[in-house]
Amino acid sequence: MPALGFSHYNLRAPRALLDELRDFYRDVVGLQPGVRPPFKSFGYWLYAGPQAVLHLSEARPGEEREGAPHGTFDHAAFRCSGRAAYERELAQRGVPYRTALVPETQVLQIFFTDPAGNGVELNFEELDG
Repeated sequence: MPALGFSHYNLRAPRALLDELRDFYRDVVGLQPGVRPPFKSFGYWLYAGPQAVLHLSEARPGEEREGAPHGTFDHAAFRCSGRAAYERELAQRGVPYRTALVPETQVLQIFFTDPAGNGVELNFEELDG
């Protein structure tokens, strides 16, 4: 019974941070808010094309843990195009980032963190922008 592919990841946060995360992933990463089933809890689903890849869910009362460790989660990665535009957007928003080249490939990576401190990686197959 093999896994068939990646579905989504979920971030839980208080409502104000949830809205900030939605805006960040929409405006900086380029995900699009879309249809979310009518769950009892509040949240957003953000899409990359037809796939809802990021679920944002409001934390339950008492679930917010200030400074809680992230466990072993390091980052979520997205395939992207238009590297120069992403770098301009990050610079305009004052988001610090670093780049790296995947060894033996032509894939350039951009690394940064979202407003909750979660790692984000953008992968670009074109090196010139």
